Amino acid sequence: MLYYAKIEALRMLRNRRYIIFVVLFPVVFYLINANIYGNQQDDNGVRMSTYLLVSMAAYGALASSMMSSAVPWAQERQSGWLRQLQITPLPSWAIIVTKLGAAMLLVLPSLLLVSAAAVLQQGVSMPAGQWVPLLLSLWIGTVPFIALGLFIGSLLSADAAQPAAMICMFALSLLGGLWFPVDAIGGTMRTLAHFMPSYHYANLGWNVIAGNGVPMSDVLIVVAWAAVLGGAAAYAYRRATVRA
Repeated sequence: MLYYAKIEALRMLRNRRYIIFVVLFPVVFYLINANIYGNQQDDNGVRMSTYLLVSMAAYGALASSMMSSAVPWAQERQSGWLRQLQITPLPSWAIIVTKLGAAMLLVLPSLLLVSAAAVLQQGVSMPAGQWVPLLLSLWIGTVPFIALGLFIGSLLSADAAQPAAMICMFALSLLGGLWFPVDAIGGTMRTLAHFMPSYHYANLGWNVIAGNGVPMSDVLIVVAWAAVLGGAAAYAYRRATVRA
């Protein structure tokens, strides 16, 4: 099981799309915007360089969770590798848990690199009592997006899963307020944003840096989305297994 997880992680680290969209893009986008708006403050008195840290770390983590689950899962199913795994001593739950664990491991580079850029280039400083819940909530909160990726990978071919995952990734980022503050979005889209798991996911971090702690309402909504998308992924996986 550990060897399988290691293979999964190494395979994604060799993926150019993962490096560009998940590792480099969030850091570059953070540095560009932080150098333009970094000294401004939001309504809570938080510097934009810190606010953008949460936004871009959340984007990178969301992108990583989907890129490391949807396409590889579809490729494994299409190539017959998933069928081979199913006849090994590994139980089905272990295959899914390993995929989940590998995807969560691959979330860490974007979180840590954006945080390092914020500290080293923008002088962002927070006590450990904020850093720890911030990084933990942004890391653990990716579970619903990994589940969404597995759902896509169970339904679509590898060629179709990639654009579908990228469309979902960009839509969730835009509607979740990760690229632009939700208050700057039009009325209808602003209302829609509050239903998005990505908004409540990022709001965990925005509340932490504002000194409000981790809001239980957002935690419950993220958990609910994880349960719904996890159930959908499990159902799609069972259907894919029966067809195979």
